[in-house]
Amino acid sequence: MSNEKTEPLGKGIKIIVSDEHKFWTDTVLLANFASPKKNDNVCDLGSGCGAMPLIWAREPYPKNITAVEIQEYACDMLKRSIALNSLEERITVVNSDLRELKGKVKTGSFDLVVCNPPYKAEGTGIKNSDAAHIIARHESMCTMDDIAKAAAQLLNFSGRLCMCQRPERLSDVLCCMRENGIEPKRLRFVQQRPAKAPKLFLVEGRRGGKPGGLIVEPVLFIEGENGDFSEEMINIYGAYKEEYL
Repeated sequence: MSNEKTEPLGKGIKIIVSDEHKFWTDTVLLANFASPKKNDNVCDLGSGCGAMPLIWAREPYPKNITAVEIQEYACDMLKRSIALNSLEERITVVNSDLRELKGKVKTGSFDLVVCNPPYKAEGTGIKNSDAAHIIARHESMCTMDDIAKAAAQLLNFSGRLCMCQRPERLSDVLCCMRENGIEPKRLRFVQQRPAKAPKLFLVEGRRGGKPGGLIVEPVLFIEGENGDFSEEMINIYGAYKEEYL
């Protein structure tokens, strides 16, 4: 793979990224939205270069994070990032299709499952010629239903599934979650600025949760009135990429 480099994530944590395997603002927002609790056993589905596990590793908790990724080279990058940060005891990498986790990851054992899924349904949008980008952006290797099914198998009762997705896929996500026994309980839209329509949403569901009771949280604005990062975005980014704040 080309042009590997190391980026700081703050608090001494570094990540190896490349042109094919990198992360964006939505990953940082989802990592913050999910906010693992002290004793949570966490699984990141489709972890890519492992940005979310490494962002969480800036703090002492959670202690146990499993990163599932189908692309072998992305797994190799993450393993090297883990070694670079001496996090072998906290982060486990599983190179697998999320539809084939039986026998590889213990079912019913996770308090939190997180996924930043492909945004485009298969057969829609213009596909990039690069295989890594196709897997990351299009549902060529897994669908929303595949993700919800995998999460339902991995989560313990009342465990949480947190995801992000584009607003046009909202009904797909909520329906898939409910159909697989995960009740949507928390929803938040993300806008670039007040005058713009939402560009993203963050959602949390509970395995085995009672129907209803969805809480819609205040909109998260990326920018403030002056066009710079909003105060909330600065707080979310924290020590990450201080040169941009």
